[in-house]
Amino acid sequence: MNKNLKVALTLPLALMTAALITTASAAPKLSAQSIIVNPVQTSLNVKVWTDRDNSGSQTPNYYVGDKIRIYTSVNQDAYVYLFNVDPNGQVDLILPNRYAGGANYVRANTPKVFPSSQDRFTFDIAAPYGLNKVLALASKTQLNLNEIATFQTQGTQGQGGFADVKVKGQQQLAQALSIVVNPVPQNSWISDVAFYNVAQGYGSGSVQPAPVAQPQPAYSFPVYVVDQQPEWRTTFSSERNADDVYSFYAAELQRQGYRQTDRRADRGRYAGQFQNGGNTSELRITVNGGRFEIVIIKRQ
Repeated sequence: MNKNLKVALTLPLALMTAALITTASAAPKLSAQSIIVNPVQTSLNVKVWTDRDNSGSQTPNYYVGDKIRIYTSVNQDAYVYLFNVDPNGQVDLILPNRYAGGANYVRANTPKVFPSSQDRFTFDIAAPYGLNKVLALASKTQLNLNEIATFQTQGTQGQGGFADVKVKGQQQLAQALSIVVNPVPQNSWISDVAFYNVAQGYGSGSVQPAPVAQPQPAYSFPVYVVDQQPEWRTTFSSERNADDVYSFYAAELQRQGYRQTDRRADRGRYAGQFQNGGNTSELRITVNGGRFEIVIIKRQ
């Protein structure tokens, strides 16, 4: 996920009091701010936040190329489902996923982070710029998300780790989730929302241009030229580390509208998967003693 993908508001503002509505008749409330909330008071509580705001009460800035970590915790054992909604309405299911650490059963009072240090992927910030929302939906019973998201059949290594989401936009997500939670006891689920902003500028993981006063940039790599060829490759030598080189070419693809869906690294080989609508691109980087080989493969 590039990119892309991703703090919390307290729920009482969005809740209707139990005195005004009964458990039997109260329906999930769709909220422009909190996406979906349970109007019935529950003993279950869930919280979601990002690594730049532990309080969960702010909207921190991230920049293209930054890596983000998302935390969640519950006060009772529960299944937690995490969704990210970007400014264009793209919905990503963060949890559950099929990577290591992707199980969504969370123990009480034991914060869980995505990705963890043991996971084989990162969440890399990418365009579009603007406000992102992360929805955490916790339930004491497992929910059926088959009408919202499906996992691809496992094929080549690294494929099918994250689900394909069938809904687009906050409103469709909220409506679909209201149907999903309808069969479960109403006092057994709760939600929380975290916010973060993708700002224009440069962060710690971004590839920054050289200062105007410098005759040469800090480093220079061959630029990926967009053409109709299904495969583009180049080789060069550099003293930069592999993460810098990977970030450079990942940012090139992101500027073309792609979002990262997977990243892997193993013994001098780096690979990333990117998606732009129905088009996919694969970035492969091999490094050996300061010599880099870059391959970008486009598929439609």
